[in-house]
Amino acid sequence: MDAAGHRVGRVLDPLNLTPGWRTRFAPAPTGLLHLGHVVNAIYVWGMARAHDGRVVLRIEDHDRSRCRAEYEQALLDDLDWLGFVPDEGKTNEFRTGASPRRQSDNDWRYAAAITALELRGLVYTCQCSRGDIARLVDDVPNEEMCYPGTCRDAQLPPDASPQRRVRLGPERERFFDLLRGPQAQVPAAQCGDLLVRDRLGQWTYQFAVTVDDLEQQIDVVIRGEDLLESTGRQRALARLLGRRRPLQFLHHPLIRHPDGTKLSKSAGDTGVRELRAAGLSAAEVIGRAAHLAGLQPSDAPCAATDVQRFFQ
Repeated sequence: MDAAGHRVGRVLDPLNLTPGWRTRFAPAPTGLLHLGHVVNAIYVWGMARAHDGRVVLRIEDHDRSRCRAEYEQALLDDLDWLGFVPDEGKTNEFRTGASPRRQSDNDWRYAAAITALELRGLVYTCQCSRGDIARLVDDVPNEEMCYPGTCRDAQLPPDASPQRRVRLGPERERFFDLLRGPQAQVPAAQCGDLLVRDRLGQWTYQFAVTVDDLEQQIDVVIRGEDLLESTGRQRALARLLGRRRPLQFLHHPLIRHPDGTKLSKSAGDTGVRELRAAGLSAAEVIGRAAHLAGLQPSDAPCAATDVQRFFQ
């Protein structure tokens, strides 16, 4: 059991995944790694190693306004130091030039995907700012604003704005979370038509990760519970892009502050760099993260090569 009482042992068995199934560790270089990222690495590598899976390392730098080259180098160095070795996307691949697993090196992939959707009449130009949307909807604090469809039938020309949205139908998305059980979401009611390119011309998170998971043949997404609400829309978008076998998802608990807020890179929370500088070993950092996540009763050291024991 994890800290929230979820069963974390052989949760992948019912899926009958063939050996070599694929998952991914996909940090965004917008800050330094902290213990929350270590928890995600424990789940990703632990599940993969315990159940004959493979880990793909992906750099999610679609947001060019926030990502920094120095953060990317730091996270690669920290992964090496921690001992988490991916099966695809070795850290040196990213250090030596362009990579098929770095988002900023593969703009063509997203352009091709959006063109395919445009040819089916599923994409339209949107010029609404967040302020525009907030004035039109009931903006409930801490809840997502649902786009009301202002530009859906406006037939704006492409040069009216770089922003693009994909039309979502009213369907309910039902899926089984490997820790949390049956789930049901209606993406159109959560977020409205999905923004896939922003006002700066950048691909959005929702679009880029969905395209990448399809291109890189990812079978299981293992990520924090803060992204659970994104799952339905990503499944719907993946289906529009031609995905036949739906992704499986596991959303694990986060390490949180006493007030309930999650750890943040921007706030410098419990950074791996700071713990290294304080003299902790990699195994001690991993053990501390596993303890805070409720995966072990103490903060006893645990090497990266031994995290599968939490999931057997």
